[in-house]
Amino acid sequence: MILSDFDLWNYIRSGRLKVEPLSEDIVRENGLDLRIGYEIGRLKKTQRVLDPRADSLDDFYIIEKGDTFLVNPHEHVLLHTIEYLSLPKDIMGFVNLRSSYARLGLTLPPTIVDANFEGQLTIEMIGSEFPVRLRAGERFIHLVFAKLTSEVEKPYRGRYQGQKGVRLPQFNSTTQSKP
Repeated sequence: MILSDFDLWNYIRSGRLKVEPLSEDIVRENGLDLRIGYEIGRLKKTQRVLDPRADSLDDFYIIEKGDTFLVNPHEHVLLHTIEYLSLPKDIMGFVNLRSSYARLGLTLPPTIVDANFEGQLTIEMIGSEFPVRLRAGERFIHLVFAKLTSEVEKPYRGRYQGQKGVRLPQFNSTTQSKP
């Protein structure tokens, strides 16, 4: 069952779903519109082979901070949300790009937010046919919540729990980068 704005407000007001900072305009008819944060992760162009289980990913990404970001054609970037979320054990989320950005040719791969996840979301975005300027603070993704038939027995406690800012992929302790 997809949660409506009524259901979302009940989860938020009861403290079962936490959204910080919470702005009333991000609660939409059937989800939350989350805003672009102040960091972007860019993949470096290189011919060097990456072994995700052995190499430091810091050598393959550049993290930039700012208020605006240019996403180049077909470039893969990592963005994060301003909002820090804490989901209960009985709802999960589906991440979608807001249609205004999709109509510019930008895309997101399918992304799930697990029950019990806590943190800012790091989202991969793929550039359009032309450069697109993004601004921190703009609503860019729509997070649709689904109520699970029961609380999960094994709540999310993964390596991305509590993340803030852009978080690079994590495969093992060797490839971990700065949080």
